[in-house]
Amino acid sequence: MSAADYVESMRKAGTKIYWAGERVTHMVDHPVIRPVINITAATYALASDPKWEAIMVGKGENGQPCNVCCSLMRSPQDLIKKYKTVRAVGTESGRGHVRTVGMDAINSVASIIYEIDQETGSKYSERFYDWLRLVQEKDLAISGAITDAKGLRNLRPKDQPDPDHYLHAVEERSDGIVVRGAKVHQTMAPVAHWHLVAPTTAMREDEAEYALAFAVPNDVPGLFHFYGRQMGDLRKAEGCRMDQGNIHYGSCESLMVFDDVFVPWEHVFLYKEWQFTRRVVERFANYHRQGYGASRAAMADILTGAVYSLAKMQGLADKTLIKDKLTEMTHLAETMYACGLAASYEGHATPSGIYVVDEILVNVAKLNVTRLTYEIARLAEDVAGGLYATCPHEKDFQDPQMGKFIEKYLKTDPNTPAEHRIRLMRLVENLCYGTGATYFRAESMHGAGSPEACKLRIRDFADFEKKAAEARRICGIDPNPLIKKWSS
Repeated sequence: MSAADYVESMRKAGTKIYWAGERVTHMVDHPVIRPVINITAATYALASDPKWEAIMVGKGENGQPCNVCCSLMRSPQDLIKKYKTVRAVGTESGRGHVRTVGMDAINSVASIIYEIDQETGSKYSERFYDWLRLVQEKDLAISGAITDAKGLRNLRPKDQPDPDHYLHAVEERSDGIVVRGAKVHQTMAPVAHWHLVAPTTAMREDEAEYALAFAVPNDVPGLFHFYGRQMGDLRKAEGCRMDQGNIHYGSCESLMVFDDVFVPWEHVFLYKEWQFTRRVVERFANYHRQGYGASRAAMADILTGAVYSLAKMQGLADKTLIKDKLTEMTHLAETMYACGLAASYEGHATPSGIYVVDEILVNVAKLNVTRLTYEIARLAEDVAGGLYATCPHEKDFQDPQMGKFIEKYLKTDPNTPAEHRIRLMRLVENLCYGTGATYFRAESMHGAGSPEACKLRIRDFADFEKKAAEARRICGIDPNPLIKKWSS
């Protein structure tokens, strides 16, 4: 599928989307939604570009090339390829790679249902691969739908005052099941072709109706989206370009409601096997945390470039203090990137043959992201100066009578128009406080799991007893078998 094909598919889509109290009838032409269509289209355009083909094209289950966004990870090299696509898309767009959540859902579900089939004799994999081949051959954009509404966090799914706060089956039929509930914070879901749905937490035996994984098209009856608000989103609706900061691309989340949605059995990949839900959740979390280092490094690159350009305009780029801050921004960005890359290199095979990233390194990578992005943003604000937060309105600047005063007083370098400075200031604002901050800051904290969730997984794999044994051997409390080979 080309980028133009994808945009046309969205023009024809029957997806139900609500924004600002109204049903969206033409999402391709909607100023708030079009930027996320653009970033999704970019994943198709890059796959068609010879410059990016090596990382953007994978191998499909029919042996033919397919977009890497819907391929399975069959080696550490595939994990690395996927990771590099995240930075490539982020560099192009100044946003995170919106299709990674679909990639992560595809690989986590595929690898876990193989284990279910092996242990229970089920045939989920046959259904799944039939669906996946369709996805790959048609080059469909897939959303991974994981996070439930959750209600009261101190209560289990079955104990919620409203049972629909966790997605669950409400009816079983001869030809499929009916599901009810919602998924929240659903990245790019309104502009996907299909959704791959999986559990948000480990279920217990008395919560079997919540143990679900399935696929549905975006226009299935009963499924609709409330398009999420972002800081500064009305600037897109105002028709202002310069004030947006990022003038072409954006992303989105939605509250996705399943109001008695029917799912045929051929698209059900987990049903009531509650004992496997923990594996699905943990596997997905590991895959999804992988990409954050690359996407935040890419966004940090854009932010660093913006404040460096501003420093040059303001006559400060050669100052040691400014160079030190820009160097630190680069150091922090590459630290995030390197840790996720290491988790990819250290990936290992699951029983299905599908590879997953190193569990401890990927959680260290995500934990870095929850901290370092905020420091990068602080440094950017420091270098840029306060104008990024106080620029006049774009329409004032464009006013034929009054705009000359903004040009006069906001101009710095005589050879550079004030408009260039304002555009860069708006880009800094966008990434630190505007719509881009949804991803550079807020999602860095909570996306793919909170800092505490990462710490729990690090503790699970840290093996403190092994570290203690090594310390005891080094200091002579315990014998050293290796040194005995050459020392009496």
